[in-house]
Amino acid sequence: MRILLFGKNGQLGWELQRSLAPVGEVIALGTQDRPCADFTRPSDVAATVRALAPDVIVNAAAYTAVDKAESDSQTAMTVNAVTPGVLAQAAAGLDAWLVHYSTDYVFDGQGVTPWREDDPVAPLNEYGRSKLAGEENIRASGCRHLIFRTSWVYAARGNNFARTMLKLAQERDALKVIDDQFGAPTGADLLADITAHALRSALREPELAGTYHAAPKGETTWHGYACHVIARARAAGLPLKVADDAIAAVSTDAFPTPARRPANSRLNTGKLRRSFGLHLPDWQAGVDRMLAETLQNQEAR
Repeated sequence: MRILLFGKNGQLGWELQRSLAPVGEVIALGTQDRPCADFTRPSDVAATVRALAPDVIVNAAAYTAVDKAESDSQTAMTVNAVTPGVLAQAAAGLDAWLVHYSTDYVFDGQGVTPWREDDPVAPLNEYGRSKLAGEENIRASGCRHLIFRTSWVYAARGNNFARTMLKLAQERDALKVIDDQFGAPTGADLLADITAHALRSALREPELAGTYHAAPKGETTWHGYACHVIARARAAGLPLKVADDAIAAVSTDAFPTPARRPANSRLNTGKLRRSFGLHLPDWQAGVDRMLAETLQNQEAR
């Protein structure tokens, strides 16, 4: 079994190198590697796939600069839609599987009900439109695929919301954090483990191909997420400047951005759990594990 992984240097790509290792031989490529894995060059990426002839393609590469995509929509569309479509066509030609990652941003973010896979899509911004187009291109190719929609991805490696909150909590007396956007912080390690488990099952049962929502159990807001992170860090002995009662909850309007954000990023994971026999942990469990690793690394410096 040969697995071709794109996006090896990202938060998810790094974890996938670990989780996929027991499944097959992993060939992991980043943007600067050869053969070409630069998603702004779709035809060259397709040539890489044909040359390596993998049994499975896992695409963890993406254009994720949500605000920048508003003014750079062409690049976002190339990376998130055109090249994944080319990957899908190459996969179909090789009779290979394609694993791809999408986002809750394909929905309009209205209401309070967790989104199901078959709910109507209506992206609010260019990033969401590019990710939706990528999904559509993959489905249109006819290749066997697994598409995982997820939300609020983080890891101990690289930059993320929790690390930003820790830094600010050490520097500032007071913080303002958005409290009207709801979702579940999703660990890249959890998403990678879900991928490996689901892929094994799909290889045995091809009828499992399709789109799934993948996120941990529970929900919070960015404010709730920040408060949890800061409370855990304080309990672990990290010296913090901000007081617990100085973390103000504010509305999205307090932080205007070029791209509109969805208020409802909740994802219904029932289909994923039923199809693959999975138990999904509470979101706090993954965040606590990431924090423990992050704080340990800080102490080691």
